[in-house]
Amino acid sequence: MTVRPSSERPSTTLREPVPETAEPASSSERKRRARRRTGLCILTAPLTVVGLLRFLLAAVLLASAALKLLSGRSGREALGSYGIARPGARAALWGGAIAAEAVLAVVVTASVPGAAEAAAALLGVFALGLAAAILGGRAGAPCGCFGGRRSRIGWPAFARTALLAAAFAALPFLPDAKLSTEAWLGAGLVVALAGLAALTVAVLALARELGELRLAVAPQAALSLEHEGPELGGRVALIERFEGRAPLAVAVFTSPGCALCQALEPSLRLVSNDPEVELELFDEETDSDAWASLAVPGSPYAVVLGRDGVVLAKGTFNSLFQLESLLAHATRTVSA
Repeated sequence: MTVRPSSERPSTTLREPVPETAEPASSSERKRRARRRTGLCILTAPLTVVGLLRFLLAAVLLASAALKLLSGRSGREALGSYGIARPGARAALWGGAIAAEAVLAVVVTASVPGAAEAAAALLGVFALGLAAAILGGRAGAPCGCFGGRRSRIGWPAFARTALLAAAFAALPFLPDAKLSTEAWLGAGLVVALAGLAALTVAVLALARELGELRLAVAPQAALSLEHEGPELGGRVALIERFEGRAPLAVAVFTSPGCALCQALEPSLRLVSNDPEVELELFDEETDSDAWASLAVPGSPYAVVLGRDGVVLAKGTFNSLFQLESLLAHATRTVSA
């Protein structure tokens, strides 16, 4: 058998596969990739101070447009405060303002060149309109700034609109500074503390207003009419129904179908716990003789008697305060 020399054996060396040449991407595919990269950059771009301010101002414009749209007819009628009498003109101006604010909110958010200046110009026109209306004697009328009757023509509305216009005008000139995470957290903490302080002041102011309102609107005393019930200063035999263990005897007249009488039961129990007061209930059905002898007009009705049965106070009451007012009047009468 003949053996071939090693130099004549067939080669078994493996060759590396030749990579296939990628086909060049089409122009439309390249554009789609570029758009995806651009959108990703926008979404992942770090938020700057100017960017946050831009979003907030655009949100104000968008909210104003939405409120105008929701106000409907009342928003269009509010434009009559500026001397626009024709309904068609009011409707056109109303729709134009909504469209302009919505479009500007979008382009300001997208950082379109000239968008901030256009928003400042629009708000400047609004401010001039407010100033003209104020000088024309229409202060206090609906301004339609946020739709319908939500805000009124006045110098506060003018100052608010002028301040927004100035903020939009300053946007292009502000440095686009990027804050660190710690700086943003610090700014957020400052804003939260400021909001908490403002909320505290608002709650305290509200509590003060409620206190002044309660002092200004004093509760009414019990209704005591001269021709109803027993005569004041007269002696009645009803005192014999009491044990006489307290200086004051209170006869409370109730009815089975009286919902107010049932609601006043906790107040009556509270008064009956007073050691200076002896309280008894007289039902319209079971104690009809007592009702008739004292000419009780209705329920709930109270008669305050002294130890000797003299009528010290009387009246119809519907609250604990009114019942206590009868007791206070009776106490003053005894002291005198």
